[in-house]
Amino acid sequence: MATNLRIRFLVWLRRWSKRDWAIAIAVFTITIFVLTFTINSFSDDPDSPSPVDATADDDVVDLTFLRNAKSRGALCLDGSVPGYHFKKGFGSGSENWLLHVEGGGWCANRESCSFRAKTQLGSLNYMTRRVPFSGILSSDPSQNPDFFNWNKVKLRYCDGASFAGHPETELKTGNNLFFRGQLIWEELMDELLSIGMSRAKQALLSGCSAGGLAALIHCDDFRKLLPKDVVVKCLADAGFFLDEKDVVGNYTMRSFYHDVFTLQSLAKSLPKECVEKMEEPSECLFPHEIIKHIKTPVFLVNPAYDWWQIQNVLIPDTSDPHGYWQKCRQSILKCNPRQIEILHGFRNSLLKGLSDFQKNKDGGMFINSCFAHCQTWLTETWHSPNSPRLNNKSIAESVGDWYFNKRVVKQVDCPYPCDPTCIHVDFSQT
Repeated sequence: MATNLRIRFLVWLRRWSKRDWAIAIAVFTITIFVLTFTINSFSDDPDSPSPVDATADDDVVDLTFLRNAKSRGALCLDGSVPGYHFKKGFGSGSENWLLHVEGGGWCANRESCSFRAKTQLGSLNYMTRRVPFSGILSSDPSQNPDFFNWNKVKLRYCDGASFAGHPETELKTGNNLFFRGQLIWEELMDELLSIGMSRAKQALLSGCSAGGLAALIHCDDFRKLLPKDVVVKCLADAGFFLDEKDVVGNYTMRSFYHDVFTLQSLAKSLPKECVEKMEEPSECLFPHEIIKHIKTPVFLVNPAYDWWQIQNVLIPDTSDPHGYWQKCRQSILKCNPRQIEILHGFRNSLLKGLSDFQKNKDGGMFINSCFAHCQTWLTETWHSPNSPRLNNKSIAESVGDWYFNKRVVKQVDCPYPCDPTCIHVDFSQT
């Protein structure tokens, strides 16, 4: 009954306008924050199961439990078995594989991880058993022109550290928490290889937000799993988190990443060269450091005005006790000229962080000037008549052109508010 109601709701959503979509995305995201955001837990879940996107019946996919996870100790934060959603490819895509890592932020201490362990971001027990495949996971060629018929997998995220945690510090928490992200990743890959990925001809590892960071962390490892003649590339959507001072001068994100790195012993999952040379190894968790060491071709999709980073990196709650930024944090449309100037500075920091990557001949990028976060998993922003565009190309078309070597894709938008194709999330309308 619940599923039927959800599907009817999805059909109704097809009639929504661009403005309605922005409101819906905001409502959904705020709901997720209420459920999963707590003190010291940078927890976003922009691509968790939701009726935000219109999806056909045959694109609602069941959860599969990772079969050998328990015996091999590859467990979610609460000790439950991880899972994934798999939709078999067909036709010309039957030997191609697309993996998408779910987003969901991180937890940095025992309290926040314990909270997360009682949600779908830390436990199989709370995960939605059936999820819609939309955007980059859609099987509709009109919505997903290049990857619609590939084997598609959504990897559920339940470790709180971008699939990079190790169990060395588990005993120190004294709270029955399991830091097994790297083990989960390895077990997921083993299972997918056993059900057909080992015979892949082409493969794309993608992810959104914390899942985008996971895609960067594991990109070269993913490449090594498949034969050398297989085309393997990686895509990080809204995963380029900045090591930037907040508006009062504190390195909030740097401090937070240090706590995540320490709590879950991430060093062994990050580039060895970086960890060995950096005075503070936790800074190797930042994408601008990771991409220096990735040999596999990477595509970066990132809004220059990423609302999640604006709300948590540039203007965290603690930096705005008097609410000067409250309206601007909710909607870029309500920022005053001085605030817009500071947001432009944040955009400039993003472009500076990407300056070396822009010279990478195999890399691709789509940096638009939208107040958004994660644009590949929703059909509306991935590929639709109303999708954001750069040089008249949607994100899907740009990624496809890059993946299949049709053209060089290094798209950087002009500063806000010049792009009329943007879908700006507006939290003030909720």
